[in-house]
Amino acid sequence: MGESIIGLKRTHRCCEISLDELGQEVIVMGWIQKTRNLGGLIFVDLRDITGILQIVFRTENENGLFHKAAELRNEFVIAVKGVVEKRSPEAINSRMITGSVEIIASELRILSSAETPPIYIEENSDVNEAVRLKYRYLDLRRPDMQKNLILRHKTAQVVRKYLDENKFLEIETPMLTKSTPEGARDYLVPSRVHPGKYFALPQSPQLFKQLLMVSGFDRYFQIVRCFRDEDLRADRQPEFTQIDIEMSFVNVEDVIEINEGLLKRVFKEVLNIEINTPLPRMTYKEAMEKYGVDKPDIRFGLELKDISDIVADCDFKVFSEPVRNGGSVRAINATGCGEKFGRREIDGLVEYVKTYGAKGMAWGTVSEQNEFKSSVAKFMTQEQTEKILNTMGAKAGDLICMIADKNEVVFDALGHLRIEIAKKMDLVEKGSFSPLWVTEFPLLEYSEEEGRWVAKHHPFTSPMDEDLEMLETDPGSVRAKAYDIILNGTELGGGSIRIHDQELQSKMFKLLGFTKEQAWRRFGFLLEAFRYGTPPHGGIAYGFDRMIMLMAGKDSIRDFIAFPKVQNSSDLMSGAPDEVDEGQLEELHIKNI
Repeated sequence: MGESIIGLKRTHRCCEISLDELGQEVIVMGWIQKTRNLGGLIFVDLRDITGILQIVFRTENENGLFHKAAELRNEFVIAVKGVVEKRSPEAINSRMITGSVEIIASELRILSSAETPPIYIEENSDVNEAVRLKYRYLDLRRPDMQKNLILRHKTAQVVRKYLDENKFLEIETPMLTKSTPEGARDYLVPSRVHPGKYFALPQSPQLFKQLLMVSGFDRYFQIVRCFRDEDLRADRQPEFTQIDIEMSFVNVEDVIEINEGLLKRVFKEVLNIEINTPLPRMTYKEAMEKYGVDKPDIRFGLELKDISDIVADCDFKVFSEPVRNGGSVRAINATGCGEKFGRREIDGLVEYVKTYGAKGMAWGTVSEQNEFKSSVAKFMTQEQTEKILNTMGAKAGDLICMIADKNEVVFDALGHLRIEIAKKMDLVEKGSFSPLWVTEFPLLEYSEEEGRWVAKHHPFTSPMDEDLEMLETDPGSVRAKAYDIILNGTELGGGSIRIHDQELQSKMFKLLGFTKEQAWRRFGFLLEAFRYGTPPHGGIAYGFDRMIMLMAGKDSIRDFIAFPKVQNSSDLMSGAPDEVDEGQLEELHIKNI
């Protein structure tokens, strides 16, 4: 049975002990990282959330203290009283924050013993992730995991302070709400008092933050939990956190300005990194044509080039037919890879692009004589190959990768290929950050599956004023007042200016295939509110977990969430989801089949 801490009050955390406390009697508490028994001396490394401090037990200690210290094992929780002393010069450990001091113990209490843990409590452990998540409470003791959550906390505080300074109010919105179509499957919660009816957990506070604008709270924010029942990946979880922001009486420039200030403040105060503003911007069209994706990583080149006009009339049907059918032929110049990549590596790239829908990849290298060495060159004139090399800015030793297909396939395949080549060539400087805005997204996209237009973002996104007349005649060409903030090839956040005009909102619903009755059934409470005076408004939502992951230079948000789920949306630690008692189901009028 553990001893009590009655009569002892912790005076310092471990790494709060320094040379300033020399000669002072202090009380510290924490977990044992390791012990070393040298016969006449026992050294204990004591760990808490601040780091490690060395405790020394000597044989001359009275009251059996030395023998008690000999019983200590890793992960025991202890309280120690002692005097701070300076370490001898040869014992100073420059790798520890507290490496110049130690505590000479005069009292020890074992607050809790511990069995040998199933995972190592050490930084950068290579333990299998499933084991780490099963014993998450132990995994969270590791210094690197604690640093992750400290980073998350600090960032949240900076965000709150900045938005408060800029007159935003933090307002909570409901967790139990109405199911509305927002792009992903809802998590449903059955109602006990309304049999057969269900709440939905919010995918985002979208409708409620718009209602707050109607209510006159012209600057709102919330660091809020959101829920989506969708397949998981490294940067996606069924429950996640957003920084949600909405503003009234604003245009796109106003929203961008306040958010550039937010990003600048966060990086400076949390990471001491200066982000230069204004951030670069590019339109959705430019991003797709230069990088193949709407969230480009601009830390390296490898830009896409359109060579459709050059090869449209060539004898190579793999190139000419897609161009004739409205597609394109595009290429990237993998500078220097013609010399560095062997045939095996290039064949690997060919297989790689097939995972993104491409039927294959044509390629060629540039010789010392500036000749294009490719199996497709025989189908082209010398003038055509020279134009390709000039367009690509090619020189000796370069590798030209070419894909022909429908535009969406070409963009997707080459967009991912440039990232793959950048990884293989180590083109990205570690610790670098290159944020930018992508603007003017398409308002709508056509769903072949549903046979109708669907909103690219959501049905409340406002079209650009100059495109309004095309809503009924050419909806696919209408651009939205939408914007995404991109960081290192990942969407950090996105938003739009909303529709506040009832007539325009009705047109939008009609275009999306909603009847008036369907629109009112799904969004009636919002549409009713819009009848009583609605200000122009817009906002943005950041993926907060993703933001912290990128700031830390990692690639999985699970390391920045205290208790995350795994790929199948289950919790390995608690065993959720789990079966419930029949009585609970009866109360909810639910019967399993």
